[in-house]
Amino acid sequence: MQLSILAYSLYLLLSPTFSAAAPPIAQDRCRCLFGDACWPSADDLAELQKQVSQPLLQPLPPASPCYPVSHPSGNCDEIHQQWTNASWRADQAGAMQGENFETFVFSNGTTSACFMNTSLGVPCTQGSVPVIGVDARNDVDVQAAVNFAGSHNLRLVVKSTGHDLSGRSTARGSFIVWTHHMKNITFHDTFTPDGAPTSETHDHAITLGSGVQWQEAYEAVNAKDRVLVGGLSAGGTVGAASGWVLGGGHSVLSPSFGLGVDNALQFTMVSSNGTRYVANAYQNPDLFFALRGGGGGTYGIVTSVTYQTHPNLPLITAIISTSTNSSTPNAPLQTLFSELIHITPSLSDAGWSGFFSLAPDPSTGTLGLSAFYVMLNGTIDQANASIGPFFSSARSLAASGDGSLTVQTAIITPVDSFFTWYNTFFPQASSAGTNGALGSWLLPRDVIEANPDEVAQTLLPLTELTVSMVGGGAVSKVNPGAMGVNPAWRKALLHTIFATGWAEGTPVDIINQLVDGLKQNMTTLRALAPESGAYFNEASLFEPDPQRTFFGDNRFKLKTIKQDFDPIDLFVVAEGIGSDDWDADLVCRL
Repeated sequence: MQLSILAYSLYLLLSPTFSAAAPPIAQDRCRCLFGDACWPSADDLAELQKQVSQPLLQPLPPASPCYPVSHPSGNCDEIHQQWTNASWRADQAGAMQGENFETFVFSNGTTSACFMNTSLGVPCTQGSVPVIGVDARNDVDVQAAVNFAGSHNLRLVVKSTGHDLSGRSTARGSFIVWTHHMKNITFHDTFTPDGAPTSETHDHAITLGSGVQWQEAYEAVNAKDRVLVGGLSAGGTVGAASGWVLGGGHSVLSPSFGLGVDNALQFTMVSSNGTRYVANAYQNPDLFFALRGGGGGTYGIVTSVTYQTHPNLPLITAIISTSTNSSTPNAPLQTLFSELIHITPSLSDAGWSGFFSLAPDPSTGTLGLSAFYVMLNGTIDQANASIGPFFSSARSLAASGDGSLTVQTAIITPVDSFFTWYNTFFPQASSAGTNGALGSWLLPRDVIEANPDEVAQTLLPLTELTVSMVGGGAVSKVNPGAMGVNPAWRKALLHTIFATGWAEGTPVDIINQLVDGLKQNMTTLRALAPESGAYFNEASLFEPDPQRTFFGDNRFKLKTIKQDFDPIDLFVVAEGIGSDDWDADLVCRL
């Protein structure tokens, strides 16, 4: 549904989400939102249009084609078919991967949203979907957008694919810069960072525009017989040069080659005054420090990242999947899970990385334990010697029990390359478009080694538990103060995540009860390693001390760097550096 800027403005003004009668805000303290008297005029927007390469964006909620219900404005059947398709969502400026981040909850508990389920009888309104913005295709577009947002004191958000699990890519009444179409990919046989001595070269580097997604990046490096430390999402829909790396970026390849930030050689970024910076170890090293894990959407808009690539090596993959007859952890499952926690340090030492999860079967509601591991450049004999005994334990528990534990899959097999492995096991766009909240914590190796039973008993009750064994190895060998990423990563072996979810239209008081349960579980999880922290990209929105939790002792240096490159605080995101100076909606300074 395409509307003119004027018609679109009228559409939004007449919706319950925004009202021209909204109370005025102090412009020296608060951002200008759509519906405020300070909002840019049609002439202002027309002038911006002259400065950018594409028509101005007029994002609408992804379910809007289904409304009005009596005469849908678009193909509602397509909306239902594509609703959980992450690629489809990434390709829309107004769609987030988590549906709840498209919804706005007012202080009185009422909501503004546009639900796919039209039978709920809730009017379709704009919610937290930005109202207008720029479809950036190059740095000049980004500069024009940033200058416009800064000069008009707008609430600015930045989106590449919308995978941010804390909803940082969207905000009610905001102006969006959408970098999704910045798809440039350049391979360098040799790369010298700007300003570096000519003697400093990095063989086989790759520069990615901020709209490149992992599937595209993996295809590019595979064509050169190389691999790249990158994220894992079915279909490769996550952005490869945006929020993932700016928050740190973990990968199954991290124990071999480090975090994403450990492999970043150079960034380009547009700051709040429209200046384009190159950041590396030689030019703007403080900014380089901050962009390597100090949080996305905080210092400016990154337009490209140059990474080191690595040799394309074969690997071994090990997969085990079990099921039970219980919706809570029964005795055999508890025994198996405890053994897995006990052997985790030795698996890491043997070269394994990967994930394990404890989650209910969607069709039966019964719990099962699944594990999915990779050993880079290993042999079958090494694999069998290190992880084979755990597989044997699972089979023994299943055989000796009363049928309460079943081993569904247990395989150890070689794969010729990371790219083959990735396309085999992550072939389609991941499920998205759901509502939920996360909790997470980084568990240090020494805690796991000292108290494996306590760790197991703490993790067992958590709902929708996924544990990433992506620490240790090369990750642990980097100086914790070398870059902005959370220093807790350098001691962590496991990144634990659990979740709670709800159906669209769930009353706010029920959602709050679910969130309260998540907070209680977070308190228990933190107690295992109170001096550790959490991963900025996959974490709770309800941290009591988010600056310390996500950035540790680096938070002080990061705050200074932010003030240097964003003195007007144009870039502020939930729980990011500088967010503690703003109210809960990040609209007004405290």
